[in-house]
Parts: sequence; C-alpha cells; structure tokens
Amino acid sequence: MELIDTHAHLYDEDFLQDQSQVIARSLQAGVSKILLPNIDVNTIAPMLALEAQYPNLCAAMIGLHPCYIQEDVELQLYHIESWLAKRSFIAMGEIGMDLYRDKTYQSLQQEAFETQLNWAKKYKLPIVIHTRQAFNETKRILEKYQDGTLKGVFHCFSGSLAEAAAIIALGFHIGIGGITTFKNAGLAQVVSKLELKYLVLETDSPYLAPTPYRGKRNEPSYLPYIAAAIAQSQQVDVEMVAAITTANAKEIFGIK
Repeated sequence: MELIDTHAHLYDEDFLQDQSQVIARSLQAGVSKILLPNIDVNTIAPMLALEAQYPNLCAAMIGLHPCYIQEDVELQLYHIESWLAKRSFIAMGEIGMDLYRDKTYQSLQQEAFETQLNWAKKYKLPIVIHTRQAFNETKRILEKYQDGTLKGVFHCFSGSLAEAAAIIALGFHIGIGGITTFKNAGLAQVVSKLELKYLVLETDSPYLAPTPYRGKRNEPSYLPYIAAAIAQSQQVDVEMVAAITTANAKEIFGIK
C-alpha cells in the first residue's frame, strides 16, 4: 500500500532528536513521498537540508505562511522569490489567509497571498493553501485569480460540505488529516459525502496527530490511520483510499 504525505513539517525542531527514526518508520508504513511546506525565510535552510538528505522521499515547497506575515513581509517575499529563481520546488506553499488570532496584518496577508499566486502561475507550480477563520476571504481571492491554470490543495481541511463543494468547484483538492479521526469533529461525516478523486492525505506533522495518538507529536507513519478513517467513512477498502489519494497527489504535484 503506497501513501503520500502531502503536508509534513518534518524539518521542525520537534524532530531534531529522532529524524532518521521517523523517516524509517514512515518508509515502513508505506509512505513513498513526504512533501515539505515552507513557513518563512528561517525554515528554508533546514527544509532543504532534509530534502538533500532524503531526495527520493522528501520534496520541498516554497512560500510564506500567513501566520508569519508582519511588517517585514516585503523582505520575506524578496527572499522567497530569489529561491524560486534559483531552483525548482514541488509547490508554492504554504500560502493563504489566517484570521484566527489576529487581523492586524490582514491586508498584508492578502497582498502576500496574491503575490504568491502570481508566482505560482509564472513558475507553473501547484499551490498549497492554509486558511483558518478566513475561508470566504481566501475563496474570493482565488476566484479572482483562477483562470484554469491554478491547481493544488486546501490543506488541513476541517470545514463544511458546502465549503468542500466550493473548493472542488474552484478546481482544487482537499487535504484530509488527523481531524477526520476525531470523534466529535464532524469531519468524518463530511468526508463520507466526498468523492475520493478530490482528496489527498496529509499529517501536518508534528501537529494534529490522529487517534490513537491524539495530543502527541504527529509523524508521517501515522498516515495509515487517516486512510483507514476515510475508508470507514466511505465504507470502502483502505487500499482503494490509498490508491486513489496517492494517484491524486502524483497528478497534482507532478510526482513520477
């Protein structure tokens, strides 16, 4: 059973002590690819170092996370763009809008999101979208820029069936993670009504570990628990979930 983790911060300091063991467990669990989303200019070096160490397994994205946008956004974006000119990346991500804790930099978040959408078009990259308490704002921006060339994933989805339908209508896929295993989250009910061709798997490691590891550090080797939860919701074999979501991820991100 082949699985692809489309979103894991495996370069995070939470993994510094046992990164090689985490990688070994991931391979043992059937994970064939781990996509690494960037956060800001400070995470580029450790992310690229991990990719260089495991080039057949790890693939780096490039982007500026909305939660890390402040007054220095222009400098951050300057560095991001310089990396786009230097080498190839598997995606532009993670990018988007986050109004969960603070709306102070909402306008800067929007400007940065739009700038990075233009770069995705220029460099023909899929995008990985972070949106929290900002779905309508994110949707409006994407409607403005979607000309049929943008594709990618709304990562860490935990929304409603109507929001899922809107994402699909925009031409994007939906990243399903550990939340679908949480009993009272309601995501399993939404997932039960979605076609597998629109879904990809992710862990968002080290965050949001699935049951039975909820509350602990997440890692890509837990991906089978997420696949099993989707299979249970849809009343299909877990092998079918793995095969379809893996094929989806390969198509979106151009994975050979």
